[in-house]
Amino acid sequence: MISLSTLSLERVPDFGQRGPGDLEWTTIALMMVVLVVGLYYYVVKVADRCSCPKRLDGKTVIVTGANTGIGKETARDLARRGARVILACRDAVRGREAEKDIRMSTGNDDVIFMKLNLASFDSIRHFAQEFNNTEERLDILVNNAGVINDGSLRTEEGHELVFGVNHLGHFLLTNILLDKLQKCAPSRVINVSSDAYMFGKLDLERLSVNDGRVKSYARSKLANVLFTRQLADKMAGTGVVSFSLHPGSVNTEIKRNWAGWLRALAPLISFFFLKSVKAGAQTSIHCAVSDDILDQSGEFFKGCQVQKLSRTAQDQDLAQRLWDVSLEMTGLQSS
Repeated sequence: MISLSTLSLERVPDFGQRGPGDLEWTTIALMMVVLVVGLYYYVVKVADRCSCPKRLDGKTVIVTGANTGIGKETARDLARRGARVILACRDAVRGREAEKDIRMSTGNDDVIFMKLNLASFDSIRHFAQEFNNTEERLDILVNNAGVINDGSLRTEEGHELVFGVNHLGHFLLTNILLDKLQKCAPSRVINVSSDAYMFGKLDLERLSVNDGRVKSYARSKLANVLFTRQLADKMAGTGVVSFSLHPGSVNTEIKRNWAGWLRALAPLISFFFLKSVKAGAQTSIHCAVSDDILDQSGEFFKGCQVQKLSRTAQDQDLAQRLWDVSLEMTGLQSS
């Protein structure tokens, strides 16, 4: 008989539960990484696509800032749907390049560049006059152009550049074109804003004061939202609806205005955290074509869905006072 004490412990079989080995743990970890990266890529880069198949044959659209970024991709999509698309851009060379590119990629020759400098009221009035004299329709106005800088630059009229371009320029343009929008109703005004509006503060006595890069940009984006809501109230019953939106964090040329250290990190930030311009244009496109949102005029959209606004952004008195001040700053007369 062999004594149990003489058996080597190494020869005693282990009938207990065996855990995964190093190779199995590595495989599980890799699968988890792939799953997380795939989910992240879908949410950041792919999700929230506009699924509306609507055609826009016979419709005329203006997209400001359409020579690059979100504006260009919005214009491309609307041209692909058959619309006559006006590319309203400051840079004539890049505007004509965008015109050629969009025509070739969509097969739509009804894509026209027209010069527009939103930092100049004279340029805005000239653009609107030329458009009204040469175009029979205006069905969709996409106020897309935007700038961001340290707040030190000025418009031709002396207003702080970010507020002047992002709000005042589009405010003036929209008001001059309202008659044509009403004649072509149902029609739409789309203001590309940003989630940054939540950090904005509006002191109506200091709208042209340099408050720095972040505060100036946030202020202009809050103005976009308030303008949209007030426009919706004023156009109620006319068939003209208005929407504001956050396109998401998008890989656009607005990065050229980032501070030096942030600009150095731009490639890394773009890869991991920013949407493509095509993905970023989806909410603008949704607001331009979806008929399911016609009863939601004045609302703010993100990811092709209505979002709840901050208390400040819902302040009707502030919206009206901003409207009145904007009329004065742009030289328009209140009705």
